Amino acid sequence: MMVKNWVIKQQGDESVLQHLQESLGVDRPIASLLQQRGISTFEEARLFFRPELSQLHDPYLMKDMDKAVERIQRAISSGEKVMIYGDYDVDGTTAVALVYSYFKTWFKDSVYYIPDRYDEGYGISLKSIDYAAANSVRLVIALDCGIKAVEKIAYANSKGVDFIICDHHTPGSSIPDAIAVLDPKREDCSYPFNELSGCGVGFKLIQAYQASRSLPFDDLIKYLDLVAVSIASDIVPIKGENRVLAFYGLKQLNESPSTGLQTLIKLSGIQNKTISIEDIVFKIGPRINAAGRMESGRKSVDLLISDDTGLAQAMGSRINDFNSDRRSVDSSITQEALTMIQMDDSMKNRKSTVLFNPKWHKGVIGIVASRLMDSYYRPTVILTQSNGFATGSARSVNGFDLYQAIEECSDLLENFGGHKYAAGLTMKVNNVSAFQEKFENTVKKLIKPEQLIPVVEIDTELHLSDINDKFFRILKQFQPFGPENMAPVFLTENVSDNGSGKPVGMHAEHLKLSLVHEDDPYRVFPAIGFQLGKLYPKISVGQGFDICYSLDENVFRGETTLQINIKDIKVD
Repeated sequence: MMVKNWVIKQQGDESVLQHLQESLGVDRPIASLLQQRGISTFEEARLFFRPELSQLHDPYLMKDMDKAVERIQRAISSGEKVMIYGDYDVDGTTAVALVYSYFKTWFKDSVYYIPDRYDEGYGISLKSIDYAAANSVRLVIALDCGIKAVEKIAYANSKGVDFIICDHHTPGSSIPDAIAVLDPKREDCSYPFNELSGCGVGFKLIQAYQASRSLPFDDLIKYLDLVAVSIASDIVPIKGENRVLAFYGLKQLNESPSTGLQTLIKLSGIQNKTISIEDIVFKIGPRINAAGRMESGRKSVDLLISDDTGLAQAMGSRINDFNSDRRSVDSSITQEALTMIQMDDSMKNRKSTVLFNPKWHKGVIGIVASRLMDSYYRPTVILTQSNGFATGSARSVNGFDLYQAIEECSDLLENFGGHKYAAGLTMKVNNVSAFQEKFENTVKKLIKPEQLIPVVEIDTELHLSDINDKFFRILKQFQPFGPENMAPVFLTENVSDNGSGKPVGMHAEHLKLSLVHEDDPYRVFPAIGFQLGKLYPKISVGQGFDICYSLDENVFRGETTLQINIKDIKVD
């Protein structure tokens, strides 16, 4: 099993910890968790635990919002045909569904367009601009893409097609010459929060339009389920405005989801539980994504905008089939990739992984790169062949700047883009071997030894005796969990199994334990350790061991119990 480093986060300022304990009436571990999340006062804690829609910022603080609303009003008053355009992933398709659903009652004639992953690729395509011009579309609202489409927008302008860009990615050196460019990451934009999802920026657009008509904000709440799905799936920080949007979006998703999302909830088998961010990430999001990976992202929008239960069920079943196909394909390719490494001794000992197979499915290679990281924790690039080129996805380990490493190999690439931890790249097929060597040498030069060891970040130490109903009730109020507000991970030393523990799973790959601690040897805590089954011989002899873990609710046969979810175990 892969060895992991345990790192305990700083525990914070003592005076602030005491103030939080006294003003909130909470124990020290809870106060420590709050301080780690930037909370130091009673009022900050109140708004953290009880987010309010009034915390949402004025959408007109976003640069160009007034121009966007004015252009939309003109399109409505003159009866122009409008196209809603978005990327083929979850963020893009939810954004298109949201903006299309809202404006379909205002626009006399509107259509939506999702580019083909294989034919058109990511972002605004020339093909879509030609389609707009040929079909008398005068205005395009582009969502979750477009911030770097300088040349494409110039082409659209020459065709008489206006663009409003709603994006959340980092701009390049120049801003496209569109009618309006909404992006909180623009250097000249003073919007107070710059971590919105693409769908989140789309929501700010409809919020601004709603205000321009002096219509009630409450009419927009029904769209927040889509925003929550985008926030979870696009892995944006769940803090600030995103926390408010995710909190109320989950409320909508649990209480009154749209017809399309209700269908996906049922197909995911989570209709009888309280849906969390984790459920979106692992159940709902992959199904929406699967359509774009296996056929067309348009299928996802068709479902997400549907208000016909029977039609939604038929479309949802098709998307569920796409997801099953995707899982089968990515599992098969992952196994092929692992075999390629295992059969090559020199590859096993590298500091990076670069694999190429022209037959691999382009739609799943990003997933495969992530899965290989679970087995070989190092910068990973998975390539396949598309349109005569080797194209692929890259993923990185914690702390290592993948983008910089790829940039140093740019002489071998046709194009590339991304950020520190994930990137896409394209090269000539005959450059693959040279790239493999140059990327390996670059990683060797730049990576630190400790970056090749997975890290488990621990929020605070905890005694099992500290875990009671009040503690867990407060802990649940830290939700929704996600980046910059992950589910807390605790450290408890010297626990032991009471003798009833055993390996479980089809291949005995998991560990089911009943934990006790010397503080209270008569109290037993049920625990599960996924992928830790191999450790059973070491902990089954009654000796003590240390665990880092999170606390979950386990629902089994209608009964809900508290469960320790073990992340890692250290013996001796």
